[in-house]
Amino acid sequence: MNRAVRILYFARLRESLGLSAEEAALPDDVADVAGLMRWLAARGGAWQQEFDGCRQIRAAINQELVPDAAPVAAGDEVAFFPPVTGG
Repeated sequence: MNRAVRILYFARLRESLGLSAEEAALPDDVADVAGLMRWLAARGGAWQQEFDGCRQIRAAINQELVPDAAPVAAGDEVAFFPPVTGG
């Protein structure tokens, strides 16, 4: 079963990974945002540094902010970005 999603990377992530977007076919064991982040971290290098859970990352699915437990489905657009502060 093809579980393709579009993944977008913003700000620090785009610079660190050298990538602003990609299409990815998710393995069956990736069911939610947290699982997707673990899967990305398993790529090693900069991926592991950004997605290993030590650095804060926010996620949005189809342009809606979601918690790490939010399910990821085929056809979703998942965006990752660092927390934004302002004042």
